[in-house]
Amino acid sequence: MGIFKAYDIRGIYNDGLDVEIAGKIGYFLPQVMGGKRIAVGHDMRDSSNPLREALIEGMMAAGAHVFEVGLISTPMINFAVGRHGLDGGVQITASHNSKEYNGFKVAGKNALPIGYEMGLNRVEELVKNGEMPRIEGGTREKLDIMEDYLVHVRSFLKTEEKFHVAIDAANGMGGYTVPKILKGTNISFEGLYMELDGNFPNHEANPLKEENLKDLKEMVRSGEFNFGMAFDGDADRIMFIDEKGDNIPADIITAIIGKWMVEHGHDGVLYDVRSSRMVKEAVDAAGGNSYLCMVGHAYFKQLLREKDAFFGGELAGHFYFKENYYTDSGTIMMMKMLNFLSEKKKNLSELAAPFLKYYQSGEINSEVEDKDGKIEDVAKMYKDGEQFRIDGLTVIYEKWWFNLRKSNTEPLLRLTLEADTEELMKEKVEDLLKIIRS
Repeated sequence: MGIFKAYDIRGIYNDGLDVEIAGKIGYFLPQVMGGKRIAVGHDMRDSSNPLREALIEGMMAAGAHVFEVGLISTPMINFAVGRHGLDGGVQITASHNSKEYNGFKVAGKNALPIGYEMGLNRVEELVKNGEMPRIEGGTREKLDIMEDYLVHVRSFLKTEEKFHVAIDAANGMGGYTVPKILKGTNISFEGLYMELDGNFPNHEANPLKEENLKDLKEMVRSGEFNFGMAFDGDADRIMFIDEKGDNIPADIITAIIGKWMVEHGHDGVLYDVRSSRMVKEAVDAAGGNSYLCMVGHAYFKQLLREKDAFFGGELAGHFYFKENYYTDSGTIMMMKMLNFLSEKKKNLSELAAPFLKYYQSGEINSEVEDKDGKIEDVAKMYKDGEQFRIDGLTVIYEKWWFNLRKSNTEPLLRLTLEADTEELMKEKVEDLLKIIRS
């Protein structure tokens, strides 16, 4: 079934993912979670309500006790599970995907992620072949977590300095939660596209794409802001724009904040295989330990616990915190940035400048039929470099490196390359793309 992905369940509503399938998923999830006390939340998409009802009915048919936490951001489902000691939680969302998509992000006990290799594969098999005898005792009740969640996130704000920030919520859940979080604090804001609208009428809710940052950059450049922030559709990701209106890539934010945290005695920083080598260099310089991780929130949350690491960041804008049940939160990252800038007494552009020493290609996609075969071809061509296979193929040379990995959701190979100079970066990208696309 094409809807079961590496990190979650996701597909086009009524074309692979419908209420019948949602009901079956709901029935079998408690079995995979190993418990029946489960929270269910949802985003603002039109299809989220019917999918929620079907999912909950399926859970109750399996004898589960469902806690309905309502309209929430994805970080809030992890909070609900962690704070209330539940057996698991499900957020109904398709994150940054367009309006026709929806899906389920699943957490188990202690907010541990349930990705494909961690249990969704079993759900998929059971949905295909499992029996569904009705089990008595299933119930549902509403659980309001909002006030507790606001207190939790606000507790990370340690400065009383006044800030004025710009926010682009992309008509996603950030427009619902962030104003509530900032209310009553010393942080004022101006917002773009704060109204909830699952049709995403203004731009795609994916802040990793440059074109989706255009309006926020213009807003920052036209006013007096300390920085700008762009959230994705379910508000678990965040991207930062400095006070000049330039975006600071998420891996550079990981390097900056990771180094700062280590300097404050909080060790252990995770980064993904696409991230700049500046992350490792910065953390090493501060005397800390850095750990390379596969791309994807399910892998990060698991490795963060295994290493008992304090912080982690992905190129896509996920930021993870030991203090937040080892899960990600865009709004907690916002609070950490405010604390950092308050302590340093400098603008974000000044603080980021020393970390922007390498030249990155960004993630370049190529349609490839035999993805595994092509990766092996590239490995042979670049066998003189240092190679490892944590996630796809990474090859390291003295003045440049690259990662080539398969998409988990599309028939694509994704190339990321970084070099000491822009000229070398462009040259090596051209060489690799000739091989990849031949």
